[in-house]
Amino acid sequence: MGEETRSETYAELASVGPYGVHPGHALITMVEPHPGHEHAYNRWYEDDHYYAGAMAMPWMYAGRRWVATRDLQLLRRPEKSAVAQPVTAGCYLSTYWITEGRYDDHMRWTVGINKRLNRDGRVHQDRTHVFTAFQDHVATVYRDGAGGPRDFHALDHPYQGLVLEVIDAEGPEQRAELLEWLRSRHLPGKLAQSPAAMVVLFRPTPLPGDRMSYVKQVEGVDDRLTLLWFLQSDPRPCWPELFAGREAEVAESGLGRVELVAPFIPTVPGTDLFVDQLR
Repeated sequence: MGEETRSETYAELASVGPYGVHPGHALITMVEPHPGHEHAYNRWYEDDHYYAGAMAMPWMYAGRRWVATRDLQLLRRPEKSAVAQPVTAGCYLSTYWITEGRYDDHMRWTVGINKRLNRDGRVHQDRTHVFTAFQDHVATVYRDGAGGPRDFHALDHPYQGLVLEVIDAEGPEQRAELLEWLRSRHLPGKLAQSPAAMVVLFRPTPLPGDRMSYVKQVEGVDDRLTLLWFLQSDPRPCWPELFAGREAEVAESGLGRVELVAPFIPTVPGTDLFVDQLR
């Protein structure tokens, strides 16, 4: 068996390269199961793909799934989104952390394993990728400084809500300005005294040319920022005060435009909780 799986190379690979805990990269994937296939999709993803297509891979060390029930979908902004058409599309979100400096190594494995899963009939086809992108970490802003969980804890800490925000700048230079404004001037004030413990910011990276055909190439590589707001409470009560005005707040800066603000709550692994609340 060792010869078949080339076990002898594992010790060699483990002895070289970065192996810290910082989430240098992420996979953020928002997916819409096709109508009538919600239950089958949920069971496939939880029972097989979350593990075989994600967590079992090298350097992908933390993951969590999130869901937007219909009432949460209806809170999303803006009405006309460059990310989701309609803006309510994409009721499941999965987030994964990848060890800093290991993106290329992970991508080689993920492309190979997904080709194998597809060949073996272990890919659920009745779904649409609404927003799927590997991302590079660019900043984390904390509400409590060193007094709370770090970003590498975020997918294991029992946060009760997550808000996915996508902001587009006019170009690479403007994106750098937008990032600095968010990190230094805007987000610290938004987080203070709020249920949001941290915001983790990323920029998307292009998918490899040998990616699976059903995953479209990433948009906004040069001008987009992706923000993950981790909430200690359900997003519904704090939505009007904290998130309903996001379009106007960012527009006022003159540095970018909000293309999606979408609230989610965590799934309960091993159950079909919320599947009947998606439509």
